[in-house]
This record gives sequence, structure tokens and C-alpha cells, in this order.
Amino acid sequence: MPHCSLFRSASKCSAWSRFPVIPLRTSSPVAAFFSLPPPLAPPPLPLVASFSHTSVSSSISAATAPSMAKPPTAKKVKHEMEMFGDVRADDYYWLRDDSRSDPDVLSYLKEENAYTDLVLSDVKQFQDQLYTEIRGRIKEDDITVPIRRGGYYYYKRTLKGKEYVQHCRWRIRDGGTASVFDVMSTGPEASEEQLILDENIKAEGCDYYSIGAFKVSPNNKLVAYAEDTKGHEIYTVYIMDIENGTLLGKPLTGITSYMEWAGDDSLVYITMDEILRPDKVWLHKLETDQSNDLCLYHEKDDMFSLDIQASESKQYLFIASESKTTRFLFYLEILKLESGLMALTPRVSGIDTTASHRGNHFFIKRRSDEFYNSELLACPVDNVTETTILLPHRESVTLQDFQLFSDHIVVYERENGLPTITVYYLSPIGEPIGRLQNGRTVDFIDPVYSVDPKESQFSSTIVRYSYSSLRTPCSVYDYDMKTGISVLKKIETVLGGFDASSYVTERKWAVASDGTQVPISIFYKKDLVMLDGSDPMLLYGYGSYEVCIDPSFKASRLSLVDRGFIFAIAHIRGGGEMGRQWYENGKLLKKKNTFTDFIACAEYLIENKYCSKEKLCINGRSAGGLLIGAVLNMRPDLFKVAVAGVPFVDVVTTMLDPSIPLTTSEWEEWGDPRKEEFYFYMKSYSPVDNIKAQHYPCILVTAGLNDPRVLYSEPAKFVAKLRELKTDDNILLFKCELGAGHFSKSGRFEKLEEDVFTYAFILKELNMIPLTTS
Repeated sequence: MPHCSLFRSASKCSAWSRFPVIPLRTSSPVAAFFSLPPPLAPPPLPLVASFSHTSVSSSISAATAPSMAKPPTAKKVKHEMEMFGDVRADDYYWLRDDSRSDPDVLSYLKEENAYTDLVLSDVKQFQDQLYTEIRGRIKEDDITVPIRRGGYYYYKRTLKGKEYVQHCRWRIRDGGTASVFDVMSTGPEASEEQLILDENIKAEGCDYYSIGAFKVSPNNKLVAYAEDTKGHEIYTVYIMDIENGTLLGKPLTGITSYMEWAGDDSLVYITMDEILRPDKVWLHKLETDQSNDLCLYHEKDDMFSLDIQASESKQYLFIASESKTTRFLFYLEILKLESGLMALTPRVSGIDTTASHRGNHFFIKRRSDEFYNSELLACPVDNVTETTILLPHRESVTLQDFQLFSDHIVVYERENGLPTITVYYLSPIGEPIGRLQNGRTVDFIDPVYSVDPKESQFSSTIVRYSYSSLRTPCSVYDYDMKTGISVLKKIETVLGGFDASSYVTERKWAVASDGTQVPISIFYKKDLVMLDGSDPMLLYGYGSYEVCIDPSFKASRLSLVDRGFIFAIAHIRGGGEMGRQWYENGKLLKKKNTFTDFIACAEYLIENKYCSKEKLCINGRSAGGLLIGAVLNMRPDLFKVAVAGVPFVDVVTTMLDPSIPLTTSEWEEWGDPRKEEFYFYMKSYSPVDNIKAQHYPCILVTAGLNDPRVLYSEPAKFVAKLRELKTDDNILLFKCELGAGHFSKSGRFEKLEEDVFTYAFILKELNMIPLTTS
């Protein structure tokens, strides 16, 4: 969490920001999309899955010999920064090295890693067992739900023991109209599977490997894929002939993962400037040199970044230039590339627009200060100023996104903190479009859940979406917009005897200091918890960028919940769960609401006997790591264990330095500390600037050396200053991945190691790891 989706505005919450069993009321039949042999039974787990925290008679203490090792001490080098007559001392400023090659810096990071390994060496055997347990829930050989594109089904395949996916396709022999009951035939009469790209082969010899975009050309003959081998999110794009596997021309270097096909022989892509801000959009003709590419637009305002989206009709590309408050659009007609970009929506401060196309109309979602939850409009392609309101602004409903089809529009909204899907018929193409009416809403049964749009076919009557809840594994559905029938195409397999009915999900409401009600999602195993204050809890929070941390399933989390943990998510202000105003009331000069909301949620959970201070653990990543750092300084007495992943903790120093990626574009999120009011407000909560001589709980901090979103030096300085000033003997650990970026390691099993590492730390500090016997 947070996770990416197909939302048009996903770039705002996932791209370049500091950063989550019967789900449907339907009597429709459930049809699998494909048939595979039943999985073999998993090997027995080395630890009892339902280990109760109340039955530990002997455990490894947090004060055993490894924990008594002496932690590293970072040298202090005097460095002072003055602003508005205020002097801030930063004796650990030297830890920032943009080249990532300074011997002293690397030596210190390695010392911290070695210390962390030593402190946790007494639970190494448990970590190995926990890794086996978590991995044992995964069906390693599997395929994703195939998506139909033209005459092929496309999907990803995973192989037993392999870290990465294979990209594959299967030719559709029978053709015909798509149906929710379609099944990809894999029998002896079917055509052969075609392996397009094997990431396992590509990743050989790489410490990190990620494909950020995989785009098949409209004629299904070529694929363009964006490759990152360092974790710094700077990509190289290769264009390959699918039939013979040969590469066309030289690769495109130094670009983002934002790219789309413009017909069968051209690509449109975006590059970044020296501070990694997506600032230029280019048109590339296949088999020509990149140096000859045409720059379609250059965004020179360093508070704005570029994004690109293709319309569902595949007739237009939309280029967006966006800040945190403003978004305006150009369109590019694919059949008239020579015409270049045309303005669709004007550049007006505070107006945010996204768009798509159907027939002779553009459809536009527009947000403004007045219509803060957004409205849906349409305008003729040949007269973009003549708009018609399709869905008006509503104070209680947030319009998040929409998805167009030849005969329908699907609208994704939020009401009372929960996502909704509504389907409307559209008048035939060529006829006038009026206000949307008589929509059909898809019903969900869990009290809290997550819904995301998936790729669908524009010309069909089927919308595909994924559904998940804290107790429901990710489920992909096809919904027939004519009949209202939902068909389950695939549900994530969870091995090891998982039974969703054994778990409980709830939603509760805490009351913040200003009276605001803050929702909390809660998850536990019904026969393991006491709900008398004795249960251990992990509370997660984020609360920035209008990101919605909707409750979704994570199989590795069962290794805590099956040991008696209660897992909870605090849906605090600064996120988008309760609408645009929820976000506005948790940013800029209201940012502290994010932290006090989290504290209020923690206090509610303690007061209502979900946990106690002695059993409350907290976790957040990136901007959520800022949250963890802030509440640790504000209320260190409230928590037993804290985990801050790649935390944004040096707020003032970072936001004063425009050479750091994200700084200029995020003045509208955090504030511009070059202005006195913002400087002192931001300083009042910036975690590094507010560490003081007091007791802190047990803390684990992580970082990635190649992270372009949160410099590794921020968590490094946070840890060094904590070591200097804190007055307790509680464990403080720092782990810096030297070969990864913001999103940790890249392999699917390697990623499990981060959860294992985090869970082992939490369980150790709660004395919940049983002694091993030989």
C-alpha cells in the first residue's frame, strides 16, 4: 500500500510521489477463465499457523546477547542552516552523497546493516521458517486472468521457483463476440502458447530488475517495454518484434515509464530533467535514431510534471501537465500526428481535468475549488468549449474516475469512505449526450473493501474489475453491463488451508481532537483474539497525496494475524478516502491533522480494548514514514514498536532544496518553506527537527540507496540523531538496501524478505518468538 491502478489520476498518487469470501451480492454463476490442474498440497509449515500470543511460555527476549551489541555511531560534522533568523544544526548533513559512492557514507551504511544483522541474528532461524511459511501460501506456478486484445489473449505466467514473470499470449481461434463466460481454451485443439518475454532471463546478472511498462502495438506485432535495472526509475525502452523476438532499432534511453503507441509505427514517450521531473513529451518513429525524435511539448514550470494516457477508443492520446492542484490537457489524434498537440482544457490554477474519447465527444472529469469532488462533462470533438454536464458535483460523493465503452460509461466514485461502481447506458454515437440517469450499481458485501478498474475492451459490453478486502483475496470479475451478471474469473490462490470465514473485518470510527470522525478498518482471526486489551496490534497509516488506502488482502499478513495479531488501517486526513476535503484538511498548514488523527485512532483502539500501549505496533512507508516519525516525536509513550519504511523525515531541508527530486512539484503538498509561515509550521512537525531527549519505543527504519523519491540520507540522518538523543535502551535498527530503490527489492520472493524481516522484528520485540529446539 498504496497500490497503483488503472485510474487516470493514478499518476498523482503513485507516479513520482513519496510513498496499499463472497464479495458480490450476485446469484450469477461463477466461471473460471481457464482450467489448470489442481495444485499440489503445500509442504507442512514449520510453524503452527494459528500460534496464539497468549500461549507463549518461553520466548527469545529482546534483551538477549545480540541486542546488547554496541550500535554504530555516526560522526558529527558541524553544518548549520539559517532561515528567517532561525538556525538549524544538522551534524549529519554529510550523510547525503548524490553520487552514492562516498567511502565514509557507504562504510557507515554497511556498519548499520551489519549491526542490524547482528541484533536479529538470534531470530535468523525463525526468519527462515517465517519465509518458508509465507512463501508456502503462494501458488508459484500460475497465470493472471487473460485479457482479450484483438485476436489474442494476453497474460502473465509465473513459474515455480522463479522470481519474475513471463509475458505470454494465446491466439483466439474461434473469434466471435466477447462474453463474461469466455474461457481461454488450452486443450489439444487450441493453438500454442507464445512466450513474448521472459523477465527471468532478462534479469540474469542484475541485482534489481523491473519492467515499468509493457505495451503491445495496435496490430499485435510489436511490443515496447521499459526496463529499469537499478531501482532509480530511469528506464530504457526496447521495441521487439513479437513473432521472431528481434529488436527494432536502438533502445530509447533515459526515459520514464510513461509511453503509448501512436499507431503501429510510432511511440509517444516522456523524459525527465536533471531533478527527475517528467518535463518533455516526444514522438518517436520506429527504427529512427532517438536524437531525431520530435519534442511535442516542454513543460518549463518546475512545479508541473507530464503524464500520458491513451483513450479507450485508441484514437487519441492525452498529454497532461499537472501540479498538485492543477491539471490541464492536450490531445493528439493518432491518425493526424502531423497536426501535433491540440489544447483540450485550459491552464487555470486550481482546475484539475482528465479526459477520454468516444465517437464525436471528449469526456472530461473536472475538479475545482468550487466543485471539489469533481463533475463529469462532455464536449464535441470539434468544439471543446461547448460542454454538457453529465454528472454534477455532489458534496457527499467523490467522482474518482470513469471508463468508456462503445455503448456504456462506468463511473468509479466514493461515498462514505467506500468505493463504488456505477454503469450507465450512453446514447448512440453521433447523437446528443445528456445527463446520465438510471445507473446500475455493483453491490459488494464486505463492510470494508477495495475495488479497482482493470483493462477492458472498448467495443464490448463487459467491464472488468478487481475486488479485494482484508479477508478476501484479490478477485477479478467480468460484469456484463447489459444483464448485470458478474462472473468471477479468478481469485488469488492462498495455500495452507486459508479459510476466509475464519476472519473478521470491521469498520470503526475514532474521534479526532477537533471532533472529526476518522474511519478505521480492522482485521483479525475470530478464534484467536480476546478483545480485552491483551491482543497485539499492527496499525498502518499513510495520509498524503489524496491516496486512498482501501483495505485489501495480503497473504503475508496472515503470519501476524494467525499469531493473534489484530491488523488495522487508520484512514487519516491527507488521504482521499472521505473525499477531496479530507485531503485538503490534511496538507499544507493543516498537515498536523494527519498525525493527530493517527494518534486519535491509536487511542480509540486502546480505549476499546483492541490492544494496549504495550502491544501496539505501528507501520508506514514513504510519506507514511513521515507519519511514523512525527507521531513518535509527539507521543512516543503510545507505542511499543514502530517501523518506518523509506521515510520522508527531513521535511524542511528537503523542501528547501530544489535540486532534490520532487521538491518543487511538492510545494503545493507540504508548503514552500522559503515562505516564513510554512517554514516554521513545517519545522514544527519535521521528524528530524523534532527529535529530543526522551524515551522512544523500539524502532526499525529502512531505506534504499538508489531511491529517487526519498533520499537514503533522510532515514540515515533520522537514525543517527535518534541514537544521539534518545534516553532509552530500546532497540533502534536501520537497514539500507544497497542495490534497490524506493520499492525495495524487485523479485517476487525477494519482496517477501522485507515482510519477513519486519514481522520478525515486531515479534521479537513483543517476545512472541518461541524458542527453537534442536
